[in-house]
Amino acid sequence: MNIGYCRISTDTQNGALQLDALKEAGCEKIFSDVASGAKTERTGLKEAIAYARSGDVLVCYKLDRVGRSLKDLIDTVNVLKAKGIGFRVLTQQLDTTTPAGMLIFHVFGAIAEFERSLIQERTSAGLKAARARGRLGGRPKTMDKKKLSIAESLYKDGKTNVSEICKTLGISRATFYRNISTNAA
Repeated sequence: MNIGYCRISTDTQNGALQLDALKEAGCEKIFSDVASGAKTERTGLKEAIAYARSGDVLVCYKLDRVGRSLKDLIDTVNVLKAKGIGFRVLTQQLDTTTPAGMLIFHVFGAIAEFERSLIQERTSAGLKAARARGRLGGRPKTMDKKKLSIAESLYKDGKTNVSEICKTLGISRATFYRNISTNAA
């Protein structure tokens, strides 16, 4: 029996392409995850492996859908092999039920890990360059100095309650309490 596995990294992505390819490949049951490839905790993959029996084949659309690190991929394939389950990747036409397929699996796994390392390097270099130009990453601050000054003066005055201050400034109570100085209290 062919058992499909589909993974998308975020809720905003669409797994339709993978699902269609898995159905076309004859997968009778398909498991899926919404999780980063860097994370090894993927419940859909665990369920697919637990569901599969000796002689079955776990089918995925691309090699990086199962995992990005070479160690993770090899561990997964070794678990499948120990249970007598084959592994097939549609886009790379990889099938671990053959010796040539196992060789190609190791080569593609190394390439996928190399690609991930390159992406991490480029991201790191981009962040470093942005910091050098004075740009910081992360969410923008909702409390600038002006808002903070207004919030503190309204709070010290005692005439306006915290809910009204937050509503006026467009901030949450948590943001207010996180930013308000202990001197204002």
